[in-house]
Amino acid sequence: MDFVSIRVITGDIARLVEFYERATGVRAAWATEDFAELRTPHATLAIASARTVPLFAPDSARPADNHSVITEFLVDDVDRVRENLSGFVTDFVTEPTTMPWGNRSLLFRDPDGNLVNFFTPVTPAAIEKFTR
Repeated sequence: MDFVSIRVITGDIARLVEFYERATGVRAAWATEDFAELRTPHATLAIASARTVPLFAPDSARPADNHSVITEFLVDDVDRVRENLSGFVTDFVTEPTTMPWGNRSLLFRDPDGNLVNFFTPVTPAAIEKFTR
């Protein structure tokens, strides 16, 4: 088994795709007007319109209703990225903070309220974990 992606359901796919393209610098690949993917070397962030939910099961997912998942992106310099997001991201939850597990993390919300973490490993153990 290989974990390859996470999918976010949204009521405004164009807005959310544009947000993630701008925040990550990754261009989305659109499959249909209701489905796009931002692919990185190790995983994919899929973004789908709420119109796709009935294809799986009616009412199985609700847009802008996430209260438990944090989507995480490894970045080279979280403090520099924070500066670049200034004036664009409107809901910062925490400023860059070094966590006990060795990552310097910046937590913010996307336009649908989903939590996003940009992080940079800063301790030797955390750096080793992400350079294998």
